[in-house]
Amino acid sequence: MFMGDHYFSAQPSSPEELRTISVNLAGRDITATTASGVFSPDRLDKGTEVLLANSPDAPPGGDFLDIGCGWGAISLDLAMQSPHARIWALDVNERALDLVRRNAESLGLDNIRAVTADQIPADIAFRTIRSNPPIRIGKPALHELMQTWLPRLDLSSDAYLVVQKNLGSDSLQRWMEQTLPDRFAVHRHAISKGFRVLKVRHRSDTTGPIDTLAE
Repeated sequence: MFMGDHYFSAQPSSPEELRTISVNLAGRDITATTASGVFSPDRLDKGTEVLLANSPDAPPGGDFLDIGCGWGAISLDLAMQSPHARIWALDVNERALDLVRRNAESLGLDNIRAVTADQIPADIAFRTIRSNPPIRIGKPALHELMQTWLPRLDLSSDAYLVVQKNLGSDSLQRWMEQTLPDRFAVHRHAISKGFRVLKVRHRSDTTGPIDTLAE
């Protein structure tokens, strides 16, 4: 990757260098197209593996959000699980969004929308949010991202975020607990391979307690 070229750049300056990788998503072995200038182009990264292994089945329908979609692993997994849902694959990186579109088309998935933030209608509430968020954009930008999208969870709906422990999972959990409105509950859902899966629920009056992971 060229100096100054990051996976969170809107227009990566490095050569595209398309490649294919074999991955298992939603219990299905697939071939995905990736490229330089996007997050984890050579393999399914460990954090995403942990998230997929430790998240419940997706709801059968509704609007789903994948924050920082990269080449689309989480979005593709959700789309195959829930063909009647609409998955919003969100990224600033135009190369990543193009890869999501390529991969969705090759798999015959017509329920993924690969978009930038301004292309998501303001009135949509998300039935679930799944994300391996872009931690390396820095805390101010990451916090802004979380404050923008987590409050758009629908009532009685959940978000699952995977964050490496040594990259600040515990501090992010504390920040969300302190910052999100009272109607949102934040808990550590799973621990695996040095990662934390954090669960955020938008509670309704009838929502019971959620499972928490003991220290």
